[in-house]
Amino acid sequence: MFPTVAQVLELDALRRGAPQVVAGAAGLHRPVRWVHISELADIAGMLHGGELVLTTGVMLPGDRESLARYIDDLADVDAAGLVVELGRRYADALPRPLVRAAERRGLPLVVLRTEVRFVAVTEAVHAHVVNAQLSRLRASEAVHQTFNELSVEGAEPDEVVREVARMAGAPVVLENLSHQVLAFDPAGRDPQALLDGWERRSRGVAPVGRTGYDRRTGWLVTAVGARGRDWGRLLIVGEPGPLPRADDPDAGSPSGPHRHTVLLERGAATLALNRLLERDRESLERQTHRTLLSGILTHALTVSDVALRARALGVPLEGRRLVGVMLRPRGGPASAALEAQARLRDFTETAALAVRERGLTALTGALDDGAVGLLVSLGPSDDEHAALEGFAAALDRLTEAVDAPAFVMAAGSSVGSLRDARRTLLEAAQVADAALHGGRKTGTYYRLPDVRLRGLLHLLRDDARLQTYVERELGPLLAHDAEHGTDLVRILAVYLDHGRNKSAAADAAHLSRPSFYDRLHRVERILGVDLDQVESCLSLHVALLALEAVRR
Repeated sequence: MFPTVAQVLELDALRRGAPQVVAGAAGLHRPVRWVHISELADIAGMLHGGELVLTTGVMLPGDRESLARYIDDLADVDAAGLVVELGRRYADALPRPLVRAAERRGLPLVVLRTEVRFVAVTEAVHAHVVNAQLSRLRASEAVHQTFNELSVEGAEPDEVVREVARMAGAPVVLENLSHQVLAFDPAGRDPQALLDGWERRSRGVAPVGRTGYDRRTGWLVTAVGARGRDWGRLLIVGEPGPLPRADDPDAGSPSGPHRHTVLLERGAATLALNRLLERDRESLERQTHRTLLSGILTHALTVSDVALRARALGVPLEGRRLVGVMLRPRGGPASAALEAQARLRDFTETAALAVRERGLTALTGALDDGAVGLLVSLGPSDDEHAALEGFAAALDRLTEAVDAPAFVMAAGSSVGSLRDARRTLLEAAQVADAALHGGRKTGTYYRLPDVRLRGLLHLLRDDARLQTYVERELGPLLAHDAEHGTDLVRILAVYLDHGRNKSAAADAAHLSRPSFYDRLHRVERILGVDLDQVESCLSLHVALLALEAVRR
């Protein structure tokens, strides 16, 4: 903790000089970063801010303008204060122009009435400064040690957020790129007050750079992501006000802004790393199956590698018809992360049992997004529909027997080559995710014709590219509604939902036609688009559907 000017004046080395503040008393709270001894009148050019200047005044100018300029130069470089020892140049008092200038600029001006050893003053103050820097280093080391342990342990996001909140002593929120809360810790405050209107409030906080402070709200924000792909933001929710300089009195304390910045960035790095390393605990067989499925989806394994390893597992994939299948349990996640992982692991084993019971050949494994994936391998004489129907019936019976949650099953289009396996798996994932939020099932499982655009957008809701698209298309309008309390996004949605029929849309919005038309014109001005252009309306309509999927 850097000493203030007032605290420096209490040091024995200075008290021996009987210090007296003659001007700028309002600035006595200024931190003293360093002490500089100089008799030069142009010393300001050698300072960096936060220095307490000690002088006898022997080289100070004699005219009023030069004395005032000397004070102005010190104030302009943010010097902490000026201490003048009487006796060599000034006998009993300082020149009035010097005092008036210091008072005008709020620069602490102190006189010493008896002689002191300036070097003793510098030693005493610099000892405080070094101790402050050491305290900051120790605090930073504690932060790094804590989050290194969390990284090694593979801590869940909730654990990381909770630790950041504990060390910061303030609420912490992890959100995605659409400003939706993924995890939070209110740090003992009211969670409802913290999250009320979160999306609207968060949209208004956009500091420059990866880490920044918003003075209006008091929020400290940093981006979360790895390998050049950001997927969220981590925020410490503080109180409105200016962020103190790094050399302010609280900067080196455990709760100072410097430590908050280090704390927030280390928390974000831990979240990004753990997301990359997160894996479900499962049997070795299921791990191997999952590794092959993930290798197909991410191109982490070559086609020949997948074929070789699958064949070694007793799942031949070459020269056969392949069908991607995705299973998603219905309902929300379990209340605890470990419970959710255990349920998914059990469901995966149940699916593998259904595969064996029906005599099918398939890779079966839990995927990172909470689904169970299968790559079913069919021979020339196998009937695809009968095989999938039989598997669905067996899985339904087995899950009922163990009182497991209901599930959605979706299948992709069959492919005749392992090189196309990724396509059928992705299609199955799209269909399954969309089917959770609507769709018309024609049998015991879903296929692509059963879901449409809304389903596709719902699948992509966590993709940063889709969220970026929504922000690019609708961001200015969302920000305008949040700032002014308007409902122009709803007006635009009503207009597009009614096929750009302004009369019908005005009736649906319960507005007079002139009032509705005026709001549409405001939408055009804010977004810089022409709503008479079909392509513009199509882009906006897709963005609105995507926004609905993201918010859902």
